[in-house]
Amino acid sequence: MVIAQRNVTMSWTGGLEQGSGEFSETNSSVLDSQAVTWASRTEAPENRTSPEELLAAAHSACFGMSVAGALGKKKHEPERLMVTATVTLDEVDGALTITASEISVVGRVPGMSSEEFASVIEEAEKGCPVSRLFSSATITVESLLEE
Repeated sequence: MVIAQRNVTMSWTGGLEQGSGEFSETNSSVLDSQAVTWASRTEAPENRTSPEELLAAAHSACFGMSVAGALGKKKHEPERLMVTATVTLDEVDGALTITASEISVVGRVPGMSSEEFASVIEEAEKGCPVSRLFSSATITVESLLEE
């Protein structure tokens, strides 16, 4: 059963290094008109995004929700969760590869011990859909060449 689907269209113009892309047709419109370039991916963002930044945003948001859900199962409500994701783009065997997503969680949860929090984080890691995607994914690619 599909719970949700979200769409984003990216239109790219020009070559890799001098070209640029722009997002449109997003479900929320939050990313509409947001630019993406090779330089924003490998050098300085300069008010543009990159696939790695978008993955980091998705992973931190998903992981935070997973932690909040796991805390709720234990009848705890966080006062605050700060979740940082750092996604790494590296070269592996001559090909660009996203090699890691490092998550850092700082939480303020009244009445919870460090040991209990560590247990919740472990549960959240197993239940976060983006973490699950990174660990084992089915990737479907459709292609159309316009004339």
